[in-house]
Amino acid sequence: MLHTLSLRLRVFLFFALVALGALVAVGGGLWLGYGRLDSGDARSAFVFAGTTSGFVILGLVTWVWLLFDENVAKAVDRLANEMRARAHADVTHEVDAQAARYLGDLAPAAAAVTANLTDMKNAMAEAVGRETARIAADRTALETVLRDLSDGVLLCTAGHRIAFYNGAARALLGAPGQVRLDRSLADLVEIAPLAAAHEDLATRRDFATTTEVALDARQDAQPLCAALRLMEPVAGSETAPGYVLTLRAARDGAAPPREAVYDFDLLHARPSEALRETPLDRLTYVIFDTETTGLLPDRGDEVCQIAATRVVNGKRVAGEVFDTLVNPGRSIPLSATNVHGITNDMVADAPDMVAAGRRFHDFCAGAVLVAHNAPFDMAFFYRRQNEIGARFDHPVLDTVLLSAVLYGTNGEHSLDAIADRLGVRIADEDRHTALGDAVATTDVFLKMLPMLKARGVETFGQAVDGMKAHGRLLKDLN
Repeated sequence: MLHTLSLRLRVFLFFALVALGALVAVGGGLWLGYGRLDSGDARSAFVFAGTTSGFVILGLVTWVWLLFDENVAKAVDRLANEMRARAHADVTHEVDAQAARYLGDLAPAAAAVTANLTDMKNAMAEAVGRETARIAADRTALETVLRDLSDGVLLCTAGHRIAFYNGAARALLGAPGQVRLDRSLADLVEIAPLAAAHEDLATRRDFATTTEVALDARQDAQPLCAALRLMEPVAGSETAPGYVLTLRAARDGAAPPREAVYDFDLLHARPSEALRETPLDRLTYVIFDTETTGLLPDRGDEVCQIAATRVVNGKRVAGEVFDTLVNPGRSIPLSATNVHGITNDMVADAPDMVAAGRRFHDFCAGAVLVAHNAPFDMAFFYRRQNEIGARFDHPVLDTVLLSAVLYGTNGEHSLDAIADRLGVRIADEDRHTALGDAVATTDVFLKMLPMLKARGVETFGQAVDGMKAHGRLLKDLN
């Protein structure tokens, strides 16, 4: 019934117990020492008394410290993490007051604060939604117009990175999957004439002139007619302006797909600094997962499915998903099939790891890789790099270790546990599929970003340093 007392009274009782225990220990030690005075060696008796009472006091203090660590320190830490999740990660289920039951009224007060915070956030979201409805409608109208244009349209940053593309542009510039948000145009076209035209207009700050440029796409050297026009930058954006690029094939072709993919925030972003100093929410990520024939890549196990999503500027790009079965070149054990549901017949006509690895490497160009227990998944790619003909030397973040940065090493850090903690639902039919786990890891990672920022982990370098402090977790997993 100790948890029914007030917190101040419990703290008083703990320290009263320490004081009482110390007095008992000293008294007992002196009594035992007094009993040894009959031997005639008073010094030995008092040394014995002091040693005995000292060990008893040490044991008592250790016991009280363990009680405080378990029921106060850990409880406060758990409560703080629960509040942080609700403040920054849009977690809505109630705070678990049972974990802090010995902290008096603190847990109910925290639950009340987070409930009010949720109500305030909902009210604010409604107000912001009303105020931005017109802007959203205008953006939708613009997207519709650009999507239906027969010409290819790109909006690009001053650094020649893609912030918007429509289906026609994707069809003109390469095979499916080549054109992606935040990808450099230099990977898709001969950039020199485009860069020269942009530099000329930017130097003159000429926002009225449209410059014609002849381009060759790298994919098949298809000649393109391009028109470049500068966009006026908004306040606080990068010094050099971005631009609109309109593309048309020099020869007629099939009707282009009707679609548009964009992130207009890229147009107003400042150029990234060195990777370690780059804020986490300004990086481009590929969050991926693999399904395999087993858990031992160094003993012949292989990948049988790869799936990934892309995150740009803290938002998942719905239209940019990688998902492929892989022929592992060996039989898939029944024990593995029982986990992920992939059979030998399903992968019989799938690409092998070399072909699939090349496609995945291209999908990951310029991105930070993120996975749950990343060393396991990356091992399958590292060992096949020579055959694939590409180095997987991307920066890597791991959601297991990021969870440890947020919650410490005492909690559970499985994908299911983290998802439950952050209010991310994983449907049973999606669990242990590469795409389902990749999407779940993406949702978890996006909820972690504001929580990490709230804890002072704002840049990629700070995240890496935090993960290094908890690296032993992955050794235990692997």
